[in-house]
Amino acid sequence: MQAKSSEADARTGERILYLLKTKGPQPAGALAAKLKVTAMAVRQHLYRFREEGMVEYRDERRPVGRPARIWRLTDRAASRFPESHAELTLEMIDAVRAAFGEEGLEKLLRERTRRQLADYRAKLRGAGGSTAARVRKLAEVRSQQGYMAECAAGPDGSILLVENHCPICVAAASCQGLCREELALFRELLGRKVTVERVDHILSGARRCAYAIRNAGA
Repeated sequence: MQAKSSEADARTGERILYLLKTKGPQPAGALAAKLKVTAMAVRQHLYRFREEGMVEYRDERRPVGRPARIWRLTDRAASRFPESHAELTLEMIDAVRAAFGEEGLEKLLRERTRRQLADYRAKLRGAGGSTAARVRKLAEVRSQQGYMAECAAGPDGSILLVENHCPICVAAASCQGLCREELALFRELLGRKVTVERVDHILSGARRCAYAIRNAGA
């Protein structure tokens, strides 16, 4: 029984970190409601994670009552959401730069995008003709690749594609052409009748990357 209790406790802790990663900063009570556990149980995890340097909080004043304690992940928590072969990728980027210069690196990025485009087009085939259906499928594909992607309807009729994690963030920080090519990939994939605008960017300090997608003329 003790082992099962410990496993359940560990799963709750991981789910707390996942919610903070995918839904952003929030109070312990909101986390407890989503997980269907007590706020006290959530706080026990949060204070333990704080001691480990994984989370931090700020107290927000409210018009009535006590300040609300809002919890968020720290940069150190990124270790729980691993990069895809970060060290090897950095070494490869540096090697291409040294051997072929920036022009060679740009050529490599364009070839990577070309291959991604062919792969994504194949995976979106059969997703349906609507932009919303294609974006939903794209989010599914990106999630399978580690981006923790999701999409939602915006209040202005747009579709918001959100990537809560970037498994190539270390590489993108060294070679920002990766981010430029990612945006170009989405635009080419979804077609000329659709506009794609990056509205949040992890490398600019946001907690996620997000794209506002609209039918052209909408």
